[in-house]
Amino acid sequence: RCVCYGLGRFGRCPAARYQLAFLLLLLDELRVPPARCALFDPAFSAREAAALRALGLCLLPENEEGKHGVEGAATLFYMVHCGKALYNNLLWSNWSPAALSKLVIIGNSFRGIEERLLSRILERDYSYIAKVLKGVEEVALPNHPRYLDTFNDTSVHWFPLDKLQELSPEVWDCVEEPMYQDCEDLEIIRKGE
Repeated sequence: RCVCYGLGRFGRCPAARYQLAFLLLLLDELRVPPARCALFDPAFSAREAAALRALGLCLLPENEEGKHGVEGAATLFYMVHCGKALYNNLLWSNWSPAALSKLVIIGNSFRGIEERLLSRILERDYSYIAKVLKGVEEVALPNHPRYLDTFNDTSVHWFPLDKLQELSPEVWDCVEEPMYQDCEDLEIIRKGE
């Protein structure tokens, strides 16, 4: 399965078109049928939604705010240039070694997020990203001069079960839903906004 968040207005934006093209090539390479790929972006126009359906892709009916569970199935999350809260929510909704080990994320570098944020902000606002840093493997996509703005800071992330099981048991105890009340730079569109 595949879930794509935050693709953007590909009808207007060349970078979003390149990201869509890469997604389609990736689905083909991984032999994931388009019908098993669900997308959501609150910015999609009616024409863009119709184009995605014509490609055989599915649209999620509502804004999940990134809170999509893997439900026991291996799932690729394609989230290029999404906000930190979406990644944090995704991790929270799959917060167990069994679920996280079935998850692959193509999106913003977690190591880059760690480097750019003060540790107290990372731990306060994006605690699930902070907690999983020692349990994630990450490989950056190679840079290409033509697509620097399209895929910069993009990595493939996966969560090996053995690494997750090495984390302290206390890491798994806290399962409080992220609220972002004190977050100054929240990069997420909430339900109903």
